[in-house]
Amino acid sequence: MSLSDRPIVIKKIKKVVGGGHHGGAWKVAYADFVTAMMAFFLLMWLINMTDPEQKRGIAEYFAPASVSQSTSGSGGILGGTSLGEDGSRSSGSMDVASALAPETPPEPNAGTGQGANLSAASESDLREEIARREAADFASAAASLRQAMQSMPELAELSKQLIVDQTPEGLRIQLVDQEGRSMFEENSARPNARAQILLRAISRVINQLPNRISVTGHTSAVPGSNRATRPADWTLSSGRADASRLILQGAGVDPDRVYQVSGKAGSDPLYPDDPTLAGNRRIAIILLREAPVLPTDTSL
Repeated sequence: MSLSDRPIVIKKIKKVVGGGHHGGAWKVAYADFVTAMMAFFLLMWLINMTDPEQKRGIAEYFAPASVSQSTSGSGGILGGTSLGEDGSRSSGSMDVASALAPETPPEPNAGTGQGANLSAASESDLREEIARREAADFASAAASLRQAMQSMPELAELSKQLIVDQTPEGLRIQLVDQEGRSMFEENSARPNARAQILLRAISRVINQLPNRISVTGHTSAVPGSNRATRPADWTLSSGRADASRLILQGAGVDPDRVYQVSGKAGSDPLYPDDPTLAGNRRIAIILLREAPVLPTDTSL
């Protein structure tokens, strides 16, 4: 058979795009699945890493805002209603709890001011509470000073020359002389090294409280003298008090807290039975009790 006599065969090949096992649609679906699982496990990890307070904040952030309606306006998209301020400022579960909470009934005689007077503490109760807290503060300051005296070797030796007590005026800290152990040079207003150490220790206690202070100098009577107080003792006692004030201020005490600096000479002995004792020569530092600030009576 010659070549020209052979039958002509036409072969048609159908090309299927995206079909069969050669298609890529499953890859897209698998990638979406992997992405979703990654996001899910990332969310689980974040939830596990946050504390309850952070979870509560996230929940309130995604909480749907409540919309309150008012009767202003008519027609339009809102149908006669408008957004109220409380709806636009809602912050989640806290606002819902506030909305469900019962209203507090009004106090009787609230309009006349008598209800406020009945609910407030009386003036005497307020004074007692302030005095109680002040006494507790004074006791704490005194304990701090005694602890400092015991813990520091250079102060432990001087603990017998320090007297701490509470008086009607306030917390009183006294630096007293002993026989052979004076706080000041003889007939001088200049404090010695022993007094300066004690005054610096006292300044740390003073700085713990806001109270004003008074500093008073005292002298003793001269043995064998008929006069308990000599004229020069007034100048000497006031000079010693002022010198003590300067040391306190140099140790950090605010000058505005100093209320009074005075000298009493020998007119107020610590041991009245024997005004000539060395213990009568002393410096008294008082943290003054402050008068409580009371509210004015608004019912009048």
